[in-house]
Amino acid sequence: MLMFNGDMAVQTNKEDKVTIKFIVTSDIHGAIFPYDFIEDQVTANSLAQIYTYVKEQRQNKNQEVILLDNGDMLQGQPIVYYSNYVTTEKPHICAEVLNFMQYDAATVGNHDIEAGHLVYDKLKKNYNFPWLAANAVYKDTYVPYFKPYTVITRRGIKIVILGLITPAIPNWLPQTIWDGLDFLDMIETAKRWVTIIQQKEKPDILVGLFHAGIDYMYNNQNKQTYKNENAAKLVAQQVPGFDIVFAGHDHQEYNIIVENCEGQKVQILDPKNNGRLVSVATVNMEIDTKNNKYNKNITGLNLEMNFCEADPEFIKNFDHYRKEVFKYVTQPVGYITKTISIRDALFGNTAFVDLVHKIQLEVTGADISFASPLSFDTKINRGQLYVRDMFKIYKFENILYTMKLTGKEILDYLEYSYSIWYNEMKNYDDHLLSFDRDYRGNFVLKGKFYNFSSASGINYTVNLQNSSGQRINIFNLANGQQFLLDEFYTVAINSYRANGGGGHLIDGAKIPVEELAKRVVAKSDKDLRYIIMKWIEEKHYITPQSFGNWKAIPEVWWRKGKQRSIYRLFGTT
Repeated sequence: MLMFNGDMAVQTNKEDKVTIKFIVTSDIHGAIFPYDFIEDQVTANSLAQIYTYVKEQRQNKNQEVILLDNGDMLQGQPIVYYSNYVTTEKPHICAEVLNFMQYDAATVGNHDIEAGHLVYDKLKKNYNFPWLAANAVYKDTYVPYFKPYTVITRRGIKIVILGLITPAIPNWLPQTIWDGLDFLDMIETAKRWVTIIQQKEKPDILVGLFHAGIDYMYNNQNKQTYKNENAAKLVAQQVPGFDIVFAGHDHQEYNIIVENCEGQKVQILDPKNNGRLVSVATVNMEIDTKNNKYNKNITGLNLEMNFCEADPEFIKNFDHYRKEVFKYVTQPVGYITKTISIRDALFGNTAFVDLVHKIQLEVTGADISFASPLSFDTKINRGQLYVRDMFKIYKFENILYTMKLTGKEILDYLEYSYSIWYNEMKNYDDHLLSFDRDYRGNFVLKGKFYNFSSASGINYTVNLQNSSGQRINIFNLANGQQFLLDEFYTVAINSYRANGGGGHLIDGAKIPVEELAKRVVAKSDKDLRYIIMKWIEEKHYITPQSFGNWKAIPEVWWRKGKQRSIYRLFGTT
């Protein structure tokens, strides 16, 4: 078109009207195929279904489609575990699939870092698109380890995508996994790079692709918390310039509009997890000939993907991976003599979590074990155990640590754990679990179930009539010896918790974060799932049992409160 400046006609490459459609996935967690390798069942949500929608949208010549991913692709389903750790000499399944789908850019997630240097360094080279994380930097130079941002131009419209990752990774993962890196505050990093982007690139659209959640109050944080884990909304509000911010990491669905500090509206979208939704932001651009600027109209929605059929071309192209991984997960491991359910672990002592306790204690020889339910609602049926069942028993690729803690620190750890787990019950008609409401008003657990950490190796009670911080009474060690507050004990614990994840050691036991590494006396060289699998292979037949070493009192309060909480969570007693 022609733009006029005084008497001179100026030729530009900008069109009068342009529609840009952003399609964003996040927290896919290995849901590549419409099949759950863990549960052995067909699913309605995966990248195969999403690709059907993407292809359909790309066929619309009246819009430009930009496909983005917001991190945590490399953990969850056995197919990514298999590519991460088993067939490391072959091309990575995620590089093959995401390149096939022609992603335009992606941001790195914390579970992508969790896969380790060998994995994410390989993918950094093999992806055909930029992998972003402006605040993941080399520790010695503070230069970004991944690309900070990327520029995409469509029909003359200049789009800049800035990527940020949650900076709390050192609180969760062993240093060997992120060796040589540092993770900077999201707000500070965004301010720096937005200034650079505006001066150097002068974008028509600025997009934040942030692997971080919306709720900045999570885990006792607030607006002022430095390196806030979930700062996506804070960046949108405090750093002017963004048109759209895509969030992730928290596995929550959001479609909200906020105002930044200059009064400009910012669209925020979060598509939950596992490919159930995609976030879609449509930007209609229309030229203002007077000012030679575009007016932007932005609409956002989260779109269910279960209406899409899996793309036949996708399935055909990658079916050899599916067959290979199916063969892997159906390898027999051992035999379990009774059915166990993780659901029970949300409410009290259970054979499911005590199986993990038992293995951790036997493998490490520690005095005490800490463990949590890592799934919300799954069970393992009596009978033959397969590799796929190991992903039910242990969901994450945590390392097994042995630490030294005092009796007082163990007590304070448990006080903290049950303060985010059990409600301060007013009477026996109250709820056992602590609930909150989400931004839609729906009841949700106040604490994350994977932070409901119990102990084995000691005998104790949790008094539901007492206020938080005064609930735990530890009687003795499991072997009958006296439990002493000033005595040091060895504790088996996973790497997430040992590095400060959940706050149990830092906020609960009050151990300074810089001292945590000094308390570690041993680490496994394999992940806990592998350790559990090898333990079961050696035993061959296992009969999980609840140790019964702890209980909530008064028991009538516990039983009544449990019934009410089960009904609220699952709609049944």
